Amino acid sequence: MQAYCFKCRARREIENPISVTLKNGRPATRGVCPSCGTKVFRIGKGR
Repeated sequence: MQAYCFKCRARREIENPISVTLKNGRPATRGVCPSCGTKVFRIGKGR
């Protein structure tokens, strides 16, 4: 799964993905950018 890294300004593969649930019940995925180590976040069901 990919997410947009704001530091690299590019789509990157999520490293160490963790499935989380937002307060409103929507699923999301949280992880780290493999290039720069910045936290990345993607709302939506993980694939």
